[in-house]
Amino acid sequence: MKNLLIIITLLLLGSTSNEESVTWNERTKLTWADFKAPPSLESNAVAVTASGITFGYAVKTSGERIVDFSTTVEAHFYPNKSWYIKEKGNGHILAHEQLHFDITELYARQFRAQIIKLIVNQNVKEQMSRLHAKINEAVSETQKLYDEQTNHSMNTAMQEEWEKTIQIELKKFEDYKSQ
Repeated sequence: MKNLLIIITLLLLGSTSNEESVTWNERTKLTWADFKAPPSLESNAVAVTASGITFGYAVKTSGERIVDFSTTVEAHFYPNKSWYIKEKGNGHILAHEQLHFDITELYARQFRAQIIKLIVNQNVKEQMSRLHAKINEAVSETQKLYDEQTNHSMNTAMQEEWEKTIQIELKKFEDYKSQ
């Protein structure tokens, strides 16, 4: 019986594996020191959070047949692609940016929950790739909706609603949180 191990990592932002990143952790919140990129002079934003989901998997084969698989899914923040304007950055805006990262973690949890339901078969690699593409699309749409509805944190009532909603959703997927 011959076993073959294949590892593939797909990154939401197309980042290289040696790029600095912060893995989401419920005990550690972002600080302004994490935002290391120079501010964009062409943007009206006060801050930008670059985050994404890394996804890797390994398949175990016997001959030509896939007999098992394992995965890794993580939510990352990319300091060298994230920035803020020092004179305008405050706690409220930092909380808005943290929620962008929390939304990324929520979708990483949802992705893990979907992967666990997959049954080992010859199409498992394609199924995981399709799930990854759907999750990336969903997280992107949610991030845009979050900024639209909160007016980039300016609508404080809606900001509070989003914070509550995301915390509730994170709790629903507690079993799938980043370790």
